[in-house]
Amino acid sequence: MQTQTRRSFFGKMAAMAAVLTNLPRVFALQAAPGTAPGGDGPRRSGAGNHTHNGIYYFSGTGSNDGYPKDDHVLVTDPFEKHVTRTMDALKRSVERAGCTMDSIINLQVFLCLPLADGIPMPTGKARFDAHKAQYDALNKIYGTYFSPGKAPSRACMALEWIPGDSLIEVVGSAMVVTPPPSTPSAGE
Repeated sequence: MQTQTRRSFFGKMAAMAAVLTNLPRVFALQAAPGTAPGGDGPRRSGAGNHTHNGIYYFSGTGSNDGYPKDDHVLVTDPFEKHVTRTMDALKRSVERAGCTMDSIINLQVFLCLPLADGIPMPTGKARFDAHKAQYDALNKIYGTYFSPGKAPSRACMALEWIPGDSLIEVVGSAMVVTPPPSTPSAGE
């Protein structure tokens, strides 16, 4: 059975409204789910990563990216494990693109508390304290991935949920320092 996404649901609802009211389809320009990066389709590691004018742009790197299904972490695993695996995945990604961790220009870091049965979601000051504990744990590990004084500018935000059972996700850009060898296309 195929899972229906919100985009698909609202697209179908708009189509039904158009049929019933004899009006043009309201959401005619929507892409089909899973056809565009950032859509509601299946999440693929590195799907939105690209290099433009010597800058490598990466998106959606989380704690399970680059790991086989049988080695995925769960939201119930320690936050520090999520951070370490995310930073390791980021390091592999930027190095494949010809960058280094020290050539990262900026990062946006998204954190979330575990949403799982049996784990109560803190409220009020307890919620603030839980996010602050994550932020402090992030900073202890984060700094070990950069040379002294080379950590990039960074924004850190708390969210309700991150795809892929990750408690952390990073997005950003890096300067390409050694372009990877280009692969010849078919017919060359």
